[in-house]
Amino acid sequence: MEERGGDPWQQCMDTAVQLALRAGQIIRRALMEEKRVSTKTSAADLVTETDHFVEDVLISSLKEKFPLHRFIGEESTSAGSKCILTESPTWIIDPIDGTCNFVHRFPPVAVSIGFAVNQELEFGVIYHCTEERLYTGRRGQGAFCNGQRLQVSKVTDISKALVLTEIGTKRDPATLKLFLSNMEKFLKLQTHGLRIIGSSTLALCLLASGAADAYYQFGLHCWDLAAATVIIREAGGIVIDTSGGPLDIMSCRVVAAGTKELAMLVAQELLTIDYGRDDEN
Repeated sequence: MEERGGDPWQQCMDTAVQLALRAGQIIRRALMEEKRVSTKTSAADLVTETDHFVEDVLISSLKEKFPLHRFIGEESTSAGSKCILTESPTWIIDPIDGTCNFVHRFPPVAVSIGFAVNQELEFGVIYHCTEERLYTGRRGQGAFCNGQRLQVSKVTDISKALVLTEIGTKRDPATLKLFLSNMEKFLKLQTHGLRIIGSSTLALCLLASGAADAYYQFGLHCWDLAAATVIIREAGGIVIDTSGGPLDIMSCRVVAAGTKELAMLVAQELLTIDYGRDDEN
């Protein structure tokens, strides 16, 4: 349970770090094994036995230690659990971000553990399983990768920016047209480049580390956003809604950047792709 006096959530964060490292070991071992792959919402929305196993390990371990806390997990939500963020202490978990990468042994694969209290994101832990990079962020206490403090870039000019995005799981013609139109807009604005790495949490960590300048996506989920949002903000960055307004982690859309100027420039260019809301399902 929460510690009396002092820092009430430090034990939670320490536990999250231990579990992320443990999950990473499981994922690294499974990476080289034969996988049984299923699909969820589309042919591009993959899930494996390892996704389910890792989520079960994480949630059962956390429930044992923090029985009064609530949980939002990618695979339990897919199986029908409600995805609602209340004021209770809540763990928001993606057991494997980059499942398609995991299936193909493409390196960007991560476990993501976010934690919210009173609907405020308190800390985030993201572990890059193949490169053994541990990203952490705690509200008001900074963001780090393997103990090194993270700092976002200060680029404000879109023509000097490296922009990251992800495709999302929809592949219908209307969605693809909007997705490609958004990419075309940034290419016409002469950005330095556009990158897709197959893991939204790790793309957001690259932004937090200053290796990229902006990120946008439609079709990501609260378990992709929760931990990474804390890490980016604690590294000095901006995370907002694609409308330019405040972030709503249930809205399945985001813009993030090292500077507010760049975030607003990206947001104003975007054509909206409707993925609904996580808390509607």
